Amino acid sequence: MPADSLELPDMIRFGTWVGGDMDGNPDVHAKTVRETLARQQQVIINAYFKECGVLAQLLSQSASRSAVNPDLSQRIELYATLIPGALGTTPMRHDRMPYRVFLGQIAERLRLTYDHRPNGYEGPQQFLRDLKLISFSLRANKGFHAGWGNVQRLIRRVETFGFHLATLDLRQHSEIHHRVIAQGLDDPNWMVRTPAERHDLLVQAIERDTGVKMELDALGRRTIGVFEGILQARHRYGKDAIGYYVVSGTQGADDVLAPLLLARWAEAYDRVSGEVAVDIAPLFESVDALEHCGEVMKTLMGDPLYRRHLDARGRTQCALIGYSDTNKESGICAARFAAYRAQADLSTALAAANERHVIFHARGGSIARGGSRIDSLVRTAPAGTVNGVLRLTEQGEVINQGYGLKPIAMRTLERAFNALALSIGGVATGATASSEQVQFAARLGLVSRQEYRRLVHTADFYRWFEAVTPFDVIARMQIGSRPAVRPGKEGFDALRSVPWVFSWTQSRHMLPAWFGAGVGLRTTVEELGLDVARSAYAQWNYFTTLIDDLEASLARADLVIAAAYEELGDGRQQHFGVKLREEFKLVSEQVLGIKQQNALLDRDMTLQRSIELRNPYVDPINLLQVDLLRRWRETGRQDRDLFESLLACIAGIAEGLQSTG
Repeated sequence: MPADSLELPDMIRFGTWVGGDMDGNPDVHAKTVRETLARQQQVIINAYFKECGVLAQLLSQSASRSAVNPDLSQRIELYATLIPGALGTTPMRHDRMPYRVFLGQIAERLRLTYDHRPNGYEGPQQFLRDLKLISFSLRANKGFHAGWGNVQRLIRRVETFGFHLATLDLRQHSEIHHRVIAQGLDDPNWMVRTPAERHDLLVQAIERDTGVKMELDALGRRTIGVFEGILQARHRYGKDAIGYYVVSGTQGADDVLAPLLLARWAEAYDRVSGEVAVDIAPLFESVDALEHCGEVMKTLMGDPLYRRHLDARGRTQCALIGYSDTNKESGICAARFAAYRAQADLSTALAAANERHVIFHARGGSIARGGSRIDSLVRTAPAGTVNGVLRLTEQGEVINQGYGLKPIAMRTLERAFNALALSIGGVATGATASSEQVQFAARLGLVSRQEYRRLVHTADFYRWFEAVTPFDVIARMQIGSRPAVRPGKEGFDALRSVPWVFSWTQSRHMLPAWFGAGVGLRTTVEELGLDVARSAYAQWNYFTTLIDDLEASLARADLVIAAAYEELGDGRQQHFGVKLREEFKLVSEQVLGIKQQNALLDRDMTLQRSIELRNPYVDPINLLQVDLLRRWRETGRQDRDLFESLLACIAGIAEGLQSTG
């Protein structure tokens, strides 16, 4: 079969939750969703309009020299009546150039779509039919080397981006849903009920179609309005415009059923099935939640009500695995192993219920928040958990690094597709871990978590963190969609994971990416043996990636520069700095012992050289930042000029380190 006759499936989809992430941001709601989708549609239709103009210049075939398919000629005549305004956009000298005439008509119809005027395209499928008429005509009339490939590229773009550009996922915290339900059901004890009680009451309310018993406040109306907006958005922008409704902070099955009841209150039904037309995806983002995610999905899959909902939505369940909060809560080793086990537990629970599943990796950009090469997510996954779909988040600064230049973007995607294709084909990319190796990783996660929490989860350490990092500057920066701290909480528990990692990155401690691993590795090696650790590193991709990430984090840290920041702290808290250096030394020794090296990054000369070249430029900015922090704090954090200088330092350090956390 000739290669040019093959029709490849759409292999990549783009999504976003910018404009749909309501978790912790009351300014995001149904109006924001509508405005985001409207803007995205304008951007992509404008891009199509410009590309049709480029194609019109390329396809200059004359009807007297090159025939066209009759279907294309008929469509041109139809559009001459349907869109008479298109005649004025094409010069008279092009009248005998059918492709140019037709592309002018298509461009005019796109303009009508952009302005939401009559005779515009009702959806991307109509646009695709027109483009495919051109493609078929070129192929049938000796146009394969005269523009057919360019038309096919536009067709591929339309199949990928549609009229929505990127699927908008929505996200809200489970606590918000329960607060609205407590008010709607007039149940003052709802928030203190057990998850099992709430689950049973939710099932009863959904089955009996229980409505709202009392008028909702502003939060309730805003929450219900989002579900109404989902149906409106899909009707106007297409079924792919809205993706998953992600439930943050999922701990039990009741957290997944709660938005189902809210959607029913909003009458967000599918007209065909009569079921709620919302695809709900739980986000497990704590170690405890990840450890119990399999049980949560088993409960849901055993619930006839939820199974009926899944059947109506295509029997595909998505579940998100969070990396950021688990790391902040328990350290890198425990967070990575919890995510590893969660993938296996989720896959097993959903496969047992005969459901297709999508595991969504909600990771950040830095190593501490799960960031790494895309292909490593496939290579390090437990056997049998990758079922042909890889869904993940990419953080802002990583998009530029991994996709900013076309050759780098191609290489990034090639690695991901290669790993995914090998996994689908049953080709193992590494040996399956032995029971001893899994036991080693589990024990490492447990011990490192205890060591991490023993230091980090104390009020004194949090005050030291505020003093020896530029957190007070970062908290005032306009970055991200949410404030640096969660409302209603205090101290470490209130702090979000992004400013936590970002602050330690700026001070060059890189603490979240390695602390706790030293004691964890030493203890586990003493108990189970160094040979087990070395065999796991050599044979098991999960453990290989973990050790390599620890090594890279250690190499990027600079405790000499960090010492300058520590001088900003209370002299009575110097023991924290001593503790960090002891642990840093211990982690380095353990990593070098497992990898059998004399120095960090001896096997990665490219990264080693990159750090050596970078540091002389970043170090002075760090020292300047320390001086500015001291002076700014002496003014009571009121001097605007000093603050602007600190912002410039933060931007420079982040650019140099290529990390914002």
